[in-house]
Amino acid sequence: MSPRRSYDQYCSAARALDAVGDRWTLLIVRELLSGPRRYTDLHADLPGVSTDVLASRLKDMERDGLTTRRRLPPPGAAYVYELTDRGRELLPVLQALGTWGGPELAERRPTDAVRAHWFALPLLRSLEGEGLVEVRLEEGDFHLYVGAQDGPAYGHGAAPREPDARLVLDAETCEALSRGELDLPAAVRGGRVEVTGDGTIAKLLRTG
Repeated sequence: MSPRRSYDQYCSAARALDAVGDRWTLLIVRELLSGPRRYTDLHADLPGVSTDVLASRLKDMERDGLTTRRRLPPPGAAYVYELTDRGRELLPVLQALGTWGGPELAERRPTDAVRAHWFALPLLRSLEGEGLVEVRLEEGDFHLYVGAQDGPAYGHGAAPREPDARLVLDAETCEALSRGELDLPAAVRGGRVEVTGDGTIAKLLRTG
């Protein structure tokens, strides 16, 4: 395990950066906000990170109380990493960073990797209320736990049960939402997002 580095400053921001300021740490949190993940799944969804760096960051995060590691029961019998309550408290931090960084996205570069679920957090901050929302993109499906106080913020693939709302949109619209150029109610009104479902969230979006 790498020695703990510190700014040695009596400041809450500096202390926070002691724990999450290393490269890749907050992106690992982003991935684990979907729930427990295997090391191989994390590595696949963090293109560009080396195996050594990923393993080191996960150990540091476990030491700092942000994650835990446990073994799944048979027949899985694989180890998974998951966020602690302390780690899940970083969701609004990532949301704020995403809002601040939206204008930096500009147009997608040819070298930019993309995963469908990377649009989960921008969409999550655009939704109000509580409930399960399924999102369908050409790049893949994911679902959001809107207003959840604990547990995952989002999940991969189709919703595990009938969602309160189902959104169908294209990547171009998702990118515009992520950049802050478009808000979700306007996208719905403009026909860029198809909304189905009978839940409160669906009704709010259709009347927003």
